[in-house]
Amino acid sequence: MKKCVTSLLVLVFISTALVSCGSKSSTSHVSGFAYRAFVSNPLFPSGTGHVPVLNVVNAVNDALATTNIALSGNSTQPSIMALSPNLHYTAIFSQVGNTIAVVDNATEGLASLSTGGPVPPISLPGFTESFFISNDNATAYAAVPDAAIVGQAPGAVLVFNITTGGIKAAIPVPAARYVVGTADGTTLLVFSDQSDSVTVISTIFIGSNQNPVTAVVPGFDRPVWAVFNGVTAYVFNCGAECGGTSASIRMFVPGSSGPGKSVPVKGATYGMLNGSDLYVAGSPPGYRCSLGNCGTLVIVNTQSMAVVQSAVPIVDGYHNRMALSDDGQLFIGSYSCTNTNTTTGVPGCLSIYNTTNGVITTPTTPGNATGIQPIAGRTVVYVCQGGNFEIFSTLTDELLVQTTPTQIVGQSYDVKLVDPPPSPISPSPPNGN
Repeated sequence: MKKCVTSLLVLVFISTALVSCGSKSSTSHVSGFAYRAFVSNPLFPSGTGHVPVLNVVNAVNDALATTNIALSGNSTQPSIMALSPNLHYTAIFSQVGNTIAVVDNATEGLASLSTGGPVPPISLPGFTESFFISNDNATAYAAVPDAAIVGQAPGAVLVFNITTGGIKAAIPVPAARYVVGTADGTTLLVFSDQSDSVTVISTIFIGSNQNPVTAVVPGFDRPVWAVFNGVTAYVFNCGAECGGTSASIRMFVPGSSGPGKSVPVKGATYGMLNGSDLYVAGSPPGYRCSLGNCGTLVIVNTQSMAVVQSAVPIVDGYHNRMALSDDGQLFIGSYSCTNTNTTTGVPGCLSIYNTTNGVITTPTTPGNATGIQPIAGRTVVYVCQGGNFEIFSTLTDELLVQTTPTQIVGQSYDVKLVDPPPSPISPSPPNGN
């Protein structure tokens, strides 16, 4: 997320106004909140049934808006979301119908076409669990493993425009499951099911007479993810967890002759880079569980390409969520976890790692961890787990007791912070504290 410089903050008794990086003041928001988080909710009660919405949460004090962003007709079952780098748009994928709806964050309504009317829902040719909006704040990419391609095996990277709603291109990549892009938007890395290669796409060739797939690079071991630092990618080799041989982190510079140095790790499906520390999570088969924690967290120094923190036991499952709070609490989420907390007997798919002292906390809240969002400037993290919206204190790593105004009714799936933090944030305590 791009950092913005806050130019003006006025905190008044019941209202907050914010001018930051050209963002509109809170008067343009139906909710009246200037610092907001959106929560995708496919089952918000309405009348005798349910409707799909985005709930709006005040990220200053955790209060829930009395209004929602209606998605009916554009998104049947809103789930994962992606933000444009300039924070103007939120794109929401529906697991029913495989559509993507686009919301204008300033107006808290569906994004509008330049010619008038809402941007129509974007229909993908199949399910995706990996999409993002590029640095031009209009072009988006989605990996669709089951996309039908005439004369070829299924699978493609779909290119679409969130401001017009149109599909621009379908780039054939068999069984494409995950896609990651460089910060400058010039290069995509695509990871396919049951493959030991990485597909490289040069975005400048999309729509031209030249094939945008510039390389299919072998030499990996079931690669599933990558983190970029400049032009260098650190590729996550899933290894045995994904039917391969050995998990590792492997350097790769697109355009080079092949993959570079490799560092063995216990498991590697997801992670994030913080300075020179690369946090790597996975669930190695046969790993000896510690107190019910059957997954692993490893820290790799990207300058020396060496493990600086050997495997720390965390909950298992397929790890695909990770975020770091301002005060150094690393939240790690997974789905389909099978461990059981030996103290409470309650399963959960969330781990919290204290990067200062190395202590792991395993909350007893059950279910898949589908959304994690640290709240910048505060000591709380919003989590969607098991369909519930949860607020964790990073001071205690405990779930805060939520009062009725903050409880989201329905099914909370994903959560995104859609505004830069005001400076300073009003010293309101977390809801429930």
